[in-house]
Amino acid sequence: MGIRNQTRVVEFVFLGFSGIPNSHIYLFLPFLAIYMVTVLGNLMIFTMIQLDSSLHSPMYYFLSHLSCLDICLSSVTIPKILVNFLRQRQTISYNQCMAQMFFLISFTGTEALLLAIMAYDRYAAICKPLHYSLLMNTKVCTLLAFATWICGFLDSALHTALGSNLYFCETNQIRTIFCNLPPLMKISCSDTQAIEMALGMASLFVGVAPFLFTILSYIFILSSILRIHSTTGKRKAFSTCGSHLTVVIIYYGNGLLNYNRPSSGYSLEIDTLVSTMFCIIPPLMNPLIYSLRNKEVKGALKKVLESQSKSVCLHTRN
Repeated sequence: MGIRNQTRVVEFVFLGFSGIPNSHIYLFLPFLAIYMVTVLGNLMIFTMIQLDSSLHSPMYYFLSHLSCLDICLSSVTIPKILVNFLRQRQTISYNQCMAQMFFLISFTGTEALLLAIMAYDRYAAICKPLHYSLLMNTKVCTLLAFATWICGFLDSALHTALGSNLYFCETNQIRTIFCNLPPLMKISCSDTQAIEMALGMASLFVGVAPFLFTILSYIFILSSILRIHSTTGKRKAFSTCGSHLTVVIIYYGNGLLNYNRPSSGYSLEIDTLVSTMFCIIPPLMNPLIYSLRNKEVKGALKKVLESQSKSVCLHTRN
């Protein structure tokens, strides 16, 4: 039996900030500031890695990819939010929604895979130090990094293809601040059972598998660290993993809140908060974590600032 009044909507309405009167006045500047800090922070990390030869190692090579991902991820969602604040209309066209969903899922999936690769890199460095240069040579690192991007985009292509076949009968209002497949499925009048099964299978490969692989890597890492007799050696081993482990906790913590909501759903306010944290917190925190907790990054930053200061002084004298 067919579903009546099926239609393809022209645009979607975001309800995320509807509960905040005059939200465009109070939220535009904070969101703009967060976006600028996110982009500049990740761009700083990426630039330092390219310029400082002491950071030309597998760990920082993957970190440069993570910085690129974080710039892309924040750029998929926040600029549209800022534009809507200026327009004072929380809407997005159907085509823009599909594009936003495609890139959002691409970058989040790629980041999950990349974090798993970074965990393997730490495993190889701590548990297999004699074979590290062979296990993580330049060719292997390049193949692993670009494989994560390809897998992320292939996974997103599946999600977007499924989402583009949804029909909407009664409403085009989404209880969030960006386009993603779960909230679209929630307002759709299509039969979503097959889509849910396909998404479940895809999530196993791009979400659950990288998470379990990361956990397993850290179990082996912890086991190896505990066998180190030297306190200094233990501290050094922990310091090389601390930043990455913090990033993993923040990323998966936000992901679990965003994708594993109760069947009854959150209130609109909680939905908005969870969505905001998901698109803002990981890209914003990653450069701060790596710059504050990592001695090599802080050393490279100091050298860059000192060289810039000298250049300014010389330019002023001339």
